[in-house]
Amino acid sequence: MKEAMCYTRIENDRVHCFLCSQHCRIEPGGTGKCGVRQNRDGKLFSLVYGKLVASHVDPVEKKPLFHFLPGSTSYSIATVGCNFECAFCQNADISQPPRISGGIYGRDASPREIVEQAQQEECASISYTYTEPTIFMEFALDVAAPAKERGLENIFVTNGYMSREALDAAAPFLGAANVDLKSFSDAFYREKCGASLKPVLKTLEGMKKKSIWLEVTTLLIPGVNDSETELKQIARFLAGLGPEIPWHVSRFHPAYRMMDVRATPVETIRKARQIGLEAGLRYVYTGNVPGDDGENTFCHSCGALLIARIGYSVKKRNLAGGVCATCGTALAGVGLD
Repeated sequence: MKEAMCYTRIENDRVHCFLCSQHCRIEPGGTGKCGVRQNRDGKLFSLVYGKLVASHVDPVEKKPLFHFLPGSTSYSIATVGCNFECAFCQNADISQPPRISGGIYGRDASPREIVEQAQQEECASISYTYTEPTIFMEFALDVAAPAKERGLENIFVTNGYMSREALDAAAPFLGAANVDLKSFSDAFYREKCGASLKPVLKTLEGMKKKSIWLEVTTLLIPGVNDSETELKQIARFLAGLGPEIPWHVSRFHPAYRMMDVRATPVETIRKARQIGLEAGLRYVYTGNVPGDDGENTFCHSCGALLIARIGYSVKKRNLAGGVCATCGTALAGVGLD
């Protein structure tokens, strides 16, 4: 175990964890909402430091990041646990066990081993993903620092519920993040995720100010968060934050405690993409619809096809030095050549 960051000791050996916006007050012997940070005699410890439950080489497009080192691979790692309890979680088998059963498991791995493995696999980055990276922040930072020193980028795939203090600690090492903006309704966050909306919006604003390359994903669940009104609210917020921010509107498939909800119609995903473009976003992508035209990147100025994709594979580029080969307009992003 490793002593945790971002906590203070309060009365009667209780601790206040402020790593994320749950702001848990934890009794001696207890854990926070994530299930992986435990109070032992007035000190808070991470129970998942160096315990990998997943490690894979993925296309960076799978994060999804379409404007950050496109066509490269990312060494992707996770530990068990999450500070959300989403009813529609796609990775509940590894995100929820600490909360449900107290299960803490994973193979031991050191930061050095992970960085060396990423380099051996010729990855351009390391992604902290599959579960919520905030809950294993101590380990993520110990990996991210040497990774950056060796020329690897660091990527967070996150629900955006980290505290300001946690973001300040991570920002110097982060090249990019994909943040789930699950809804624009606080009621949705409270009822479906056990969280709230405002802290996620603050994280998005904070990442933008810190010049972390930012992409956003919204999983559209039929009849739950896919209304035209809500999609317009999300699109307007993101366009106001920065019209160059890519928005991934993804198709839901039945999962976890929402197995009775049908998959999102493709027409809903395409409609959401059009709403985003009409709101002023330059790059809106359809997710979980392989082969759809909405997977491709087009020049926001002349409409030329710049990057053609099928699924997570880049099939064609029409870029010259990061600009449109047709009209010369720059494509927003990092490492686009």
